[in-house]
Amino acid sequence: MSSDTPSERLDVNGMVAVVTGGAGGIGKGIVAALLQRGATVVIADIEADTTEATVAELSDVGPVSGCPTDVADEHSVAALADYVYNTHGRCNLLFNNAGVTSGGGGKPWEQEPNDWRWCFSVNVFGVAICTTEFVPRMLAGGLPGQIINTSSGDGGFAPVPTASVYAASKAAVSCFTETVHTNLIREGSDLRASVLYPSGGMLDTGLFTAQRNRPAHLARVGDATGRRSMTFQELKDIMTEVRGYEPEVADLLEHGNFVVDCVEERRFIIGRNIEDTVTLLHRRAEAIGRYEMPDYHDMGL
Repeated sequence: MSSDTPSERLDVNGMVAVVTGGAGGIGKGIVAALLQRGATVVIADIEADTTEATVAELSDVGPVSGCPTDVADEHSVAALADYVYNTHGRCNLLFNNAGVTSGGGGKPWEQEPNDWRWCFSVNVFGVAICTTEFVPRMLAGGLPGQIINTSSGDGGFAPVPTASVYAASKAAVSCFTETVHTNLIREGSDLRASVLYPSGGMLDTGLFTAQRNRPAHLARVGDATGRRSMTFQELKDIMTEVRGYEPEVADLLEHGNFVVDCVEERRFIIGRNIEDTVTLLHRRAEAIGRYEMPDYHDMGL
């Protein structure tokens, strides 16, 4: 198909999908949802043991395999793409989902150069490298498909002041995805892009313990000012204390099914409670129009 108008819907049944960061959290929920709908899935994750365990757990649901991958390394991503195309001959759905926090302090000036390097190497360069490696092959295949990049309301819509580096990385992902989508249309292809804003409650993603995978050469120098790893339960307890009530926790499989529903509908924005975001964005636009500081995102805190 060669048109500005893509196929009205995608049917993921029979499609080949790659999910980075797919061994746990949001990615694992997406993998399970895809398998339940008849897709073949390749999990690309930096944690080989966890990837192997997730493949074993989900193998009865549908055809799934794992390929340990460091999305910040172009050679590792090239090996992933070679594996996918040598094994399956195509890729229809690319979920650029792997992500980390910066691991720095809450104040922007407490962030070290290595905090920037690590966070951007995964959140931004990882998306860019996977796009560079997969999209030309996907275009050459001429098949309908979708590239789904995971952003965040923190940065994608407005920054949370205590997460400056992470917010900056997710703002980059959102802007980059818009350009990918526009250029796919200009190519006359039946490929499109989507930006995913995880939503619907607290998500047990392991994001706050991402330090376990931080490369030694990108370690912090001044650990005393860094933010220590935090378990999901610890974060939940903090939010309960701040709010005065226990926050809703999202079901990751239900979230995965919601994401796949939106992919099949070919939505550009994948997220919930967008009306609240629209109100925030209007406030930000009005402030910019007055040459003032725009309102920030509190992410429920």
